Amino acid sequence: MRVSTASSRPGDNRMYELEVQNLIGTGVRRGVSVWQVSHRQLNASLRRIHQLGGRLVRITPAQGHHEAPAAAPSDTPVATPATPAAAAKPRAAKAHADVPVNLYKPKDPFVATVVGNYSLLGEGAIGRVNHISFDLSGGNLHYVEGQSIGVIPDGEDAKGKPHKLRLYSIASTRHGDNLEGSSISLCVRQLEYKNEAGEQIYGVCSSFLCDIEPGTKVKLTGPVGKEMLLPPDEDANVIMLATGTGIAPMRAYLRRMFDGGERAQNPEYQFRGKAWLFMGSPTSANLLYENDLNSYLEEYPEHFRYTKAISREQKNPSGGRMYIQDRVTEHADEIFALIADPKTHVYICGLRGMEPGIDEAMTAAAAKCDQNWTELRQALKKAERWHVETY
Repeated sequence: MRVSTASSRPGDNRMYELEVQNLIGTGVRRGVSVWQVSHRQLNASLRRIHQLGGRLVRITPAQGHHEAPAAAPSDTPVATPATPAAAAKPRAAKAHADVPVNLYKPKDPFVATVVGNYSLLGEGAIGRVNHISFDLSGGNLHYVEGQSIGVIPDGEDAKGKPHKLRLYSIASTRHGDNLEGSSISLCVRQLEYKNEAGEQIYGVCSSFLCDIEPGTKVKLTGPVGKEMLLPPDEDANVIMLATGTGIAPMRAYLRRMFDGGERAQNPEYQFRGKAWLFMGSPTSANLLYENDLNSYLEEYPEHFRYTKAISREQKNPSGGRMYIQDRVTEHADEIFALIADPKTHVYICGLRGMEPGIDEAMTAAAAKCDQNWTELRQALKKAERWHVETY
């Protein structure tokens, strides 16, 4: 609800006491400060509390006024990153209590059938990245967005033992790309590097998957993971930072939010918040799922924002290559302001090397508000609002 002053009269002398926590720049992080304001000043004061990132605990009539106490308005912030909302954790725990985990283990894997395998790259792209889908019919392997799946490649290692499983972030929603709830998709980059002897080496499992033909049987395990799960709140804000195949879970989130077929499958989840994707890529040809992302931009411009960092084609302000951390620096104040909203979640997936740059940008933004980013980030993690999966 909103607190209205429409009925305020010029001579209205009603006074209120506002109990406020965690005002940015005041030095009061965990204590409570009390504001005394007139009825006419009430909405302006609430806006000011919002700007300062504070938490409104209670509104009561000032001494000598006898109205019933009012609860904090539902559209005012209930927490800042420094002190996450107390209600956030129980709600998240309840919503994620039934997430499937380890339905199939390495000793007894699920045998899936490959139903599709195609390249995601444009002409002139660097490397090899494929989208691979598996049929899950005939078993009980199911999952939710943000989880990972294990793949056991065929063959044996140098010691004659079966290859160990590799984990991959799931790139499809719980309904699968076919919306029938019986498939799963992965976004896989073929690992390629030179060893100390200068020999070209290719990843065992990534090569196995990129080369795989439809109809092939593959051993899968899992699913695993609760770190990257989406909040159930349809009004949440979701900031996503990805490099390369780190787009996989983001693709699942965005399909759940904006794909027409998915929205029809999810009448209980119709996303109305803000989703902002930062995507890092070496070239434009290496950008993944561009057609889908552009369609979301066209259909949901008020809810989806897409910022690219193309390192070999764009320059940062210093004249160097544009990386995702440079984009975060560019928009750090906006990101920090969004994080002050307790409905905002941040997801990071991709190369571990992007984390220090992101921290540096957020440290500078936090300092402008006299805040300590290290403390805020830890508080966000504790509130289950800061989600990281890097490699």
